[in-house]
Amino acid sequence: MSSLWSPFVNSLKPYVPGQQSATSGIIKLNTNENPYPPSPRVQDTLRQLDADFLRLYPDPESTELSACIASYHNVEAGQVFVGNGSDEVLAHAFNAFFRQDKPLCFPDITYSFYPVYCRLYNIDFKMIPLDDNFVIDWTRYPEEAGGIIFANPNAPTGIFQSADDIERVLQAHPNTVVVVDEAYIDFVKPDATGSDLSAIPLLAHYPNLVVTRTVSKSRSLAGLRIGYALASVELIDGLKRVKNSFNSYPVDAVASAVTQASFSDEDYFQSTCQRVVDNREQLVAALESLGFESLDSSANFIMARHATLPSAEIYAALKASNVWVRYFNAPRLKDFIRISIGSADENGELLSSLKRILAGDN
Repeated sequence: MSSLWSPFVNSLKPYVPGQQSATSGIIKLNTNENPYPPSPRVQDTLRQLDADFLRLYPDPESTELSACIASYHNVEAGQVFVGNGSDEVLAHAFNAFFRQDKPLCFPDITYSFYPVYCRLYNIDFKMIPLDDNFVIDWTRYPEEAGGIIFANPNAPTGIFQSADDIERVLQAHPNTVVVVDEAYIDFVKPDATGSDLSAIPLLAHYPNLVVTRTVSKSRSLAGLRIGYALASVELIDGLKRVKNSFNSYPVDAVASAVTQASFSDEDYFQSTCQRVVDNREQLVAALESLGFESLDSSANFIMARHATLPSAEIYAALKASNVWVRYFNAPRLKDFIRISIGSADENGELLSSLKRILAGDN
């Protein structure tokens, strides 16, 4: 606490990210990073960049990157907003859309940055409990709300809401901005019906919808910090108005070029996403054989709990073995550990450590 801060800063409770390590030898499964490298085209682009272009400010509108993203998702360029990671994009969305007379609504278990932004921007909010199976219960959401936001798949549960579910929410709240945070959408397995997994196709019919994405997870570019939103031109203009009142040059030229390179390599992107999905399913089965129960995750992480050994003890023992996972000492979550999906080798190290811990050999 400091008497030199603005008074409201003393009351803030900042978001706490997963621990990062500066040492080698850590099996790092605590921050949902991709275990596989970015597309080879990313490396090629970095090699070809001419440092001289760094003398100049980047394009304030990120025109080329916005056009690339628009083409990829089959929307208009005016429907794209890019920023330094989806966290920045979400921050601008909270500022642009949710400072309303009515409270913003979101699940009680979801991305924990949401209440942080509410306190930062003085937004009244209401957290709606998930049901007993950790699924969003839309019957509990009031007809009148200052906005609705949720992650899909949800974090940290990994549970997925279908596009049909989201459409019903949009129909029930036509005058409310609904933000769907799709940070983990690329790890959802297609169903047999071929139904849309993303909410993006709904943009053509619902002008109150905002879909946010990141290149951090599925495109292995967490160190780059690029996120984006897709919405109607009217809502994108609102985001731009906030952005240009804060930072007129948000996305640097290197990040823009590298992100475009990633979007140009669809085969590599799909193959690495599938590898993560395969690893997830194999890990869930292996954990089950060790007495763990996992929530039905569609993300690049799983929430698991053991039948007898407390998760806090498992977390501490794994960390002592240089295997890092995430533990949330919070109501309804304290029985679980969250495990990011690693490579086959990393998951093997995790399982070996768990077997030693469960055998009492840690």
